[in-house]
Amino acid sequence: MYLIRKFLTKVVHISNLAIFIVSLLLIVSTAWLIMLVERETFPTFFDGLWWVMTTVTTVGYGDFYPVSIGGRLIGVFLYLFGIALIGLVLGKIIEAFAIYRKRREEGEIMYKGKNHYIIIGWSQKAKYAIREMINTDKNIEIIIIDELEKAPILDHNIHYIQGNASERNVLEKANIKEANTVLVFADDKIENGQLADGKTLLIASTIESIAPEVYTIVEIMEEIHMKNLKYMNVDEFILSHETISSLFVRSAFRKGISNIFSQLLKHAEGDDLYYIPTHSKWKTDAFDALLEKGATLVADRDQLNINRMLDHTIPKDAELYVICDSESHQRILEEV
Repeated sequence: MYLIRKFLTKVVHISNLAIFIVSLLLIVSTAWLIMLVERETFPTFFDGLWWVMTTVTTVGYGDFYPVSIGGRLIGVFLYLFGIALIGLVLGKIIEAFAIYRKRREEGEIMYKGKNHYIIIGWSQKAKYAIREMINTDKNIEIIIIDELEKAPILDHNIHYIQGNASERNVLEKANIKEANTVLVFADDKIENGQLADGKTLLIASTIESIAPEVYTIVEIMEEIHMKNLKYMNVDEFILSHETISSLFVRSAFRKGISNIFSQLLKHAEGDDLYYIPTHSKWKTDAFDALLEKGATLVADRDQLNINRMLDHTIPKDAELYVICDSESHQRILEEV
């Protein structure tokens, strides 16, 4: 027992690659050896391999077993060393999975995918954003960047990177150059709006220095700071306080109108706002053609006056938005 313990102590410190190679050689060599020693019992290499595998994994079906002294000595060798070695290999595999899971939870694994969405700053708003993104596209890949010790959410398509998003190496860990869009949420833990926007400004400047071509959306607490971000070519701004305040006021003067906005913003309920590509047949009749399919044309990009321009030809580069249900939207996409 002392010798075996010393042997196992030495083995534990051997590299994983060496252990896997030795285990593979052990299995192949003993399978080949038992076939040579007992040709009648193990007529093929596969029969020998089958017996070795059932032995070292302690399954022991008993359909093959050595009958000669030489064959049984090989079996004793496998009992003493083979089972211990394979057990060590299986332990290493389980340990590797545990380490990978721990590193993933702690946000230490670099993301190497492309066309993903990056969310910077964890908060309830970020949580709702992820839920809405998943409802919009179940196959979407999302990266969360924050300084939390462990990932707030993890899934097969939701990943976590730990660190300060204003640091270049953290953003590169999220493969920001290959990202589709970056969403920067204001830090809710900072009560001072000026300080919160200052942090957002720092993060946005780092993003633009690394990946200026990536579409960037930032949440701003105070409108006065928007001009500072425009110099850095930030693509889109969300004025947090202004949006909420405007919705409150509209609801006060026209009770229940917030339900309309809520329905348009959520993919999980009722009719929704959808983007549709232009059709080659549409000239000036897009409104009527879409209406027949159960959709109401409301905008071309941010131009909400499109329905007052029905006698104008629709531009080839138009980005049309309609209000309809998901079934109507799918039918329109199939025909376009």
